[in-house]
Amino acid sequence: MKQNLKDYFQQLGRSFMLPISLLAATGIFLGLAAASANPQIQKIAPFLGSEYVMYVTQLIRKVAGTLFGNIPLLFAMSLALGMAKKEKPIAAFAGLIGYLVFNRSMMYVLDNTQLTIDAVGNVLGMTTVRMDALGGILVGLVTAAIHNRYYNVKLPDAIAFFGGKRFVAIAVTIVFAALGQVVPFVWAPVSEVITGIGKSLSNFGYFGTFLFGFFERALIPFGLHHILNSLVRTTEIGGVAEFGKETVTGALLIFNNYLETGMIPDNMPITEVTRFLAQGKIPMMVFGLPAAALAMYRTADSSKKETVKPLLLAGALAAFTTGITEPLEFSFLFVAPMLYVFHAVMAGLSFMLGHMFGVAIGNTQGGIIDLLVFGVLQSGSKWYMVLLIGMSYSVIYYNVFKWAIVKFNLATPGRRDEGSLNQDNDTNNNTSKDLELTAEQIIKGLGGKENILSIENCFTRLRVDVADMSKVDEKEINKTGPNGIIKPTPNHIQIVYGPKVNIIKDSVEDRFKKMA
Repeated sequence: MKQNLKDYFQQLGRSFMLPISLLAATGIFLGLAAASANPQIQKIAPFLGSEYVMYVTQLIRKVAGTLFGNIPLLFAMSLALGMAKKEKPIAAFAGLIGYLVFNRSMMYVLDNTQLTIDAVGNVLGMTTVRMDALGGILVGLVTAAIHNRYYNVKLPDAIAFFGGKRFVAIAVTIVFAALGQVVPFVWAPVSEVITGIGKSLSNFGYFGTFLFGFFERALIPFGLHHILNSLVRTTEIGGVAEFGKETVTGALLIFNNYLETGMIPDNMPITEVTRFLAQGKIPMMVFGLPAAALAMYRTADSSKKETVKPLLLAGALAAFTTGITEPLEFSFLFVAPMLYVFHAVMAGLSFMLGHMFGVAIGNTQGGIIDLLVFGVLQSGSKWYMVLLIGMSYSVIYYNVFKWAIVKFNLATPGRRDEGSLNQDNDTNNNTSKDLELTAEQIIKGLGGKENILSIENCFTRLRVDVADMSKVDEKEINKTGPNGIIKPTPNHIQIVYGPKVNIIKDSVEDRFKKMA
């Protein structure tokens, strides 16, 4: 039971990735549009105030607003897709059906009863119970459970046409029509509990911000940080803001509504929202981890420096530009866990200091792009405080890493032929021949095609479910140059490749087809 629960949350964490990655990319465009409408920016670049440019920026704002305003629907479809075991497109389609039926059923309750509820809003033209992202999460998870149970069901011959995949949509319709009749009567107390969690986090003040930053890093080795981030960014746990008559929940959605409309929430300063967003990551990602990479390079054996230099440099650049940190973090996570604990504490302090100094930088990634788009280009962001914190982080990270590596003789990359960054193979060459060889090695290392049950990827990891972990050959996998290998459960393995993981995953799938 415990193991099944762990597997479930592992899969849930990666299922959140599709909508969250869309939010991150859309947020950058929204940030640029908001910056171009800033009168101070227009004084420097007058062309930004022209009719044609303003037309484009307003279009970007409206498109982004539509995507952010329909996050529950995106969650309903993506979680149904991600949690489905087989026939995933059918599950995503059922998620859409479930979301529409669920909200229409709740609307029917409100229209035909005397029920009084505060959380009422417009969802795709329907006046219904406003459950925000949690409504989409509920629909996605229930739909996936129905799909996994009935996607291959066999019905009597007379109605066999409605069996199998077709039955999923029918079952989802029935279940959510029924749930929609019940949820309006129980949502108020449930919503109060969730909002109470958010208020408790807020009542902890700066310490609550520290705890969020610490656990956001501490959960990365288990792949569960996506769940924490998604809940804070899109539900009441991350805050409930009032924009006139409009209520917006979730730190990221509140911040993006602020960018879209230019309005500050009536009930809170914007810094109470951004304390959970990119500003807390920037000192650590743009300044701290690159300094740690330099320390690891300086302490590497002289004969191995040239070997590890491109690997550490690639990891440092990924953290610096995009906020993708796992290639560097996994270079010392297993060989120096004490340094990872230090790193998690520094992450918590980074979030807390940004909150204390009133910084207001939003979005999700935390790299230099976020610093420029959501900090330097936005008025009132206090981005310069992040620079001061970041410069301090560079000094602290470099000296602590260098001292610990030398003092405790830690096996970081380039020392004693150990370390999580593989030094025997370079998979940066992306020719079709190289990628095909890499795919073959991965499949072989995972115990062969018959041992691989499913294969997915997130930003940096190849996530694979296997039938028998004893058949996995880590030495063979290490020939493909991963930054680290994690086995969070007996039947699930994660291979860290960094930003190029999507190319590798596609190559493995292509190789699968040729082996069929």
